[in-house]
Amino acid sequence: MSISAPVLKIGKFQPKFPLIQGGMGVDISGFNLAGNVALNGAIGTIASVGICHKSPIFKPEKHNYFEANEIVLKEAISKAKEISGSDGIIAVNCMVALTDYERQVRAAAEGGADIIISGAGLPLRLPDYVKDFPEIALVPIVSSAKAADLITRHWQKKYSRIPDAFVVEEPASAGGHLGATTIEQVYDPDLRLEKTLPDVVKYVRENLDGKIPVIAAGGIWDRNDLERVFKLGASGVQMGTRFACTEEGDASDRFKQAYIDAKSEDVVLIHSPAGLPGRAIKNPFVAKYLEGNVESRPCFANCLSHCRYRKTRETFCIAMALVDAQVGDWEHGLFFCGSNVYRANKIEKVRDIIQELFGE
Repeated sequence: MSISAPVLKIGKFQPKFPLIQGGMGVDISGFNLAGNVALNGAIGTIASVGICHKSPIFKPEKHNYFEANEIVLKEAISKAKEISGSDGIIAVNCMVALTDYERQVRAAAEGGADIIISGAGLPLRLPDYVKDFPEIALVPIVSSAKAADLITRHWQKKYSRIPDAFVVEEPASAGGHLGATTIEQVYDPDLRLEKTLPDVVKYVRENLDGKIPVIAAGGIWDRNDLERVFKLGASGVQMGTRFACTEEGDASDRFKQAYIDAKSEDVVLIHSPAGLPGRAIKNPFVAKYLEGNVESRPCFANCLSHCRYRKTRETFCIAMALVDAQVGDWEHGLFFCGSNVYRANKIEKVRDIIQELFGE
């Protein structure tokens, strides 16, 4: 039985299903996952951060991370499009908090990305970075109507353009870095989707003629979640954690097994070196960090514009910890996840997830 779902159109791009696979950094959502999601009628997303970490192009001793990441990102977009075919829609998630944010955005545009999704900060200059690529759709991630209004007004004034969509993310259930400034704010009722999603939908209706789709993110797992947010006015959903644990996912088998083994009580919040709250599985590395005695491997690449580890040697190098998780190092890795990770009990196939969500 199929679900009654809205039509999602972002700029000129309209997927068969109103679903975006969330961007998960350091090659958790690389070209294979994104390409297969797009092949099956949704929007596949490559996370730009740290995607070069396994490439022979990257030579830490030569300090060429930024150059290597641009090259590998372009290659990843091309490979994803080979998998998805001509009708596939490929997005790239670029975090504002990155040192090389502008370079990654430009590389995504030059590499042929259809959509750029941007959060972990306000993407106020995003249109400037892609001004030579007018057909690219631009999608900010926000956690309030106030943020949506701030971005829209700035883009209109400076660049005579408006966002092509908004992703509204709920910190209380999302994975990885969260759209809150403190751990206490993560569970603020005013940031729940039941409050923020209708607020942003209302803002779009009253100020942007209701033509800009609003996409719900954070804790999306099954058809019940889809129906809930569609009733709140969402034109689509973004789902990350469930897609990480698929055959097509780019992470190691050990990473996926960590998701399968996780219980609800294993999911914790941490203060990220980026200065933002983050949600992760409590493994030996995170347990030591929460106790205040974690040891870090050397800095990966100065990848964050604001990094407590680089400035004070407090916390740890988050890039190295995420790399360790991606390759399956349970003892030393940082396994970011959404609050629903405990619901992962097997390795799934992308097409099976999409069919379960939307029916035939």
